[in-house]
Amino acid sequence: MGIFIQSVEGVFVILGMIVVGYCLARAGWFDEKSSKLIARLVTQIALPCYMLDTIMTDFTTKELKQLLPDLKFPVVSMLILFGISVAVARVLQIRKSRRGLFESMFFNSNTVFIGLPINMALFGSKSLPYVLVYYMANTTFFWTLGVYLIKRDGDSTEKLNLWTTVKKVFSPPLLGFMVAVILVILHIKLPAFLMSDFKYIGGLTIPLSMFFIGIAIEGAGLRQMKLSRYSLGILFGRFLLAPILMSLLVIPSGMPLLMKQVFILQSAMPVMTNAPVVAKLYGADADYAALMVTESTLLSLVVIPILMTLIKQ
Repeated sequence: MGIFIQSVEGVFVILGMIVVGYCLARAGWFDEKSSKLIARLVTQIALPCYMLDTIMTDFTTKELKQLLPDLKFPVVSMLILFGISVAVARVLQIRKSRRGLFESMFFNSNTVFIGLPINMALFGSKSLPYVLVYYMANTTFFWTLGVYLIKRDGDSTEKLNLWTTVKKVFSPPLLGFMVAVILVILHIKLPAFLMSDFKYIGGLTIPLSMFFIGIAIEGAGLRQMKLSRYSLGILFGRFLLAPILMSLLVIPSGMPLLMKQVFILQSAMPVMTNAPVVAKLYGADADYAALMVTESTLLSLVVIPILMTLIKQ
């Protein structure tokens, strides 16, 4: 019961910030431009600084060298989930104009805007490298296979651009992580004033991420939420199948317990917040994607305490 209460408290920390973002959006403080600005601030400025500060402060060369081989677990998990998503889409008779979007949302998870704050609230800064290892696999799959699937649904003539895809994969957060790892391995110390800047700017990551989610939920509209085969299939993949599959992969392994817990939790995060943006770009069903981001995000606040109780047994 103590684990469950701790998990609920961690979720309530996150929920409180989401509610603030939602209420401010309802009060007219934010518009679509504000939401895009917050997303850019988090992904391009705050999160890279957060990576640099945390990795360089809390981790040793030995700890970091042990991380990368375990990248295979999220990679294998997502490949299996993708295969299952294709089968589930056909069993549920998802219409062709939504099938690629369905499959993309089925196997990709929101590892940054929800996954990072949740793990930090529940496990602390020691979980960050494990979150980032999962993020490396997740962001690569989303901006390659995931985007291809979404584009297949759309009516846009916009072409997939290799250079754009590479830039999306090697995003500022991932580059921040890579730079931090290199600096730690080479035993390079940055000036104290610069590390303080990274710490203060990086501190914006979690509250701004939660404000962004609150704004997105307000924009999608809670009244539009309804359960159908289109949503139940995604929720089944995100919250039931993904954590079960990841558990089967990591529990027999020799990786640290905290890494197992983070991987399982990351696998059960809600739908990627980038899905509606990409769907809109390629003429796919952006409203469906936005609705699934909202439904899965809200449901995750119930699922996470239950999952945390199970994995901490």
